[in-house]
Amino acid sequence: MAAAQEEALAFKNKGNDAFRKQDWIEAIEFYSKAIDAYSEDPSFYTNRAQAYIKTEMYGLAIADADSAIALDPENVKAFYRRASANTAILHHSDALRDWKLVVKKAPKDTAARMRMVECDKVVKRDAFLKAIEIEDAPSAAEGLDLEHMALEKNYDGVKLEEQITPEFVEDMIDRFKNGKKLARKYVFQIILAVKKIVYEEPTMVEVEVEQGKTITVCGDTHGQFFDLLNIFKLNGFPSETNGYLFNGDFVDRGSWSTEVCLLLYAYKWLYPTSFFLNRGNHETDDMNRMYGFEGECRAKYTERVFKVFSESFSALPLATLIGKKHFVLHGGLFSDDAVSLDDIRKLNRHKQRQPGQSGLMMEMLWTDPQPDPGRGPSKRGVGMQFGPDVTKRFCEANGLETVIRSHEVRMEGYEVEHDGRCITVFSAPHYCDNTGNKGAFINIGPELKLKFNQFEAVPHPDIKPMAYASNGLSGLI
Repeated sequence: MAAAQEEALAFKNKGNDAFRKQDWIEAIEFYSKAIDAYSEDPSFYTNRAQAYIKTEMYGLAIADADSAIALDPENVKAFYRRASANTAILHHSDALRDWKLVVKKAPKDTAARMRMVECDKVVKRDAFLKAIEIEDAPSAAEGLDLEHMALEKNYDGVKLEEQITPEFVEDMIDRFKNGKKLARKYVFQIILAVKKIVYEEPTMVEVEVEQGKTITVCGDTHGQFFDLLNIFKLNGFPSETNGYLFNGDFVDRGSWSTEVCLLLYAYKWLYPTSFFLNRGNHETDDMNRMYGFEGECRAKYTERVFKVFSESFSALPLATLIGKKHFVLHGGLFSDDAVSLDDIRKLNRHKQRQPGQSGLMMEMLWTDPQPDPGRGPSKRGVGMQFGPDVTKRFCEANGLETVIRSHEVRMEGYEVEHDGRCITVFSAPHYCDNTGNKGAFINIGPELKLKFNQFEAVPHPDIKPMAYASNGLSGLI
């Protein structure tokens, strides 16, 4: 064996050790070194592709699978990786082609066969939903007679009248902590009340931080209910003076997404002028069908609950401007330098329920920063990436100090990039029970200075992430 191959194999083995320890970033670094030393071994690419999948860099995983297939057109593992990555980013037709190839080449692989069958169902379901889609379809809440809807006989909690109270929210938290559900009538009542409130808010909410008040910006919470409660324990429960902004991705992956979303909605109803919610890329139908929220709604409540939640998600604002200096949105910046805050103010989000594959809404929910100048293809396979020069121009043109976004795991819970102008905050510690990251949140007072706070994950009942995700697909993530 040539010296270069031996060196590359040693790097691969170190990558495998890191992968076994669930240190995905270190594994990627070692697999990359193996490829740099010797680029003709397809296993280096398939191994790195799997590490990319673990870090949600699905676009890079697809590129690595393509490289492995170019080196070895019969490489089953490469087709498997590409199918997995395309499944994760909801490119189901592309994924199905590869799942069929995997099953043809490895007919005894029962997991691949199950995923092929499940993917085929999704492709057919999506085609059916598209065929029956009706513009201006009636609301799922139409015909709901909440006034006469009976409470479940086993509901033993505080009653919810026409207006929510702190006592009701406290009781709801205790119920959720003890594995109990909310009365279905109250679920509908909360969702519909909040849908009305957020629908009437502008696409970009603009808030000032008055003397004696703070607003805390939190990133993704992803159904991690007990970590959400820990944020409130550490930072204080919401109030008129202790405001919050949750920057999208409340649901999916974590298995307490209904509890997280109902609690956030309850606080939005209780404190509508000091508690704020931005939409994330997971507050969308296609992600909810894949990553568990729809299944969780069905399991704990009903399909109609999911549909009403879906309508409320499409009513959520897309951004929040704090003190005219801090621009907060879930994903990131835009493919066109000409986009301004005024364009966001004018955007009619109510005409477009789902973000689609292109356009302003999609970019606000999906894009990511990159260290290099300019713009580049998305490492996750959806949207694009923007560099420090893009952030600088946007901030200077709009009089901003920072762009605060979420959307990506950060091992320290947050990261300051782009010469201090781009900040990522992520609030789901030990994400999916396997990442080992810290969570973080950002306090902003009247002086508009940013104070970063980190926290660790707390214990939760033994229910795994993705417990309600699509059958046969949860094992991919």
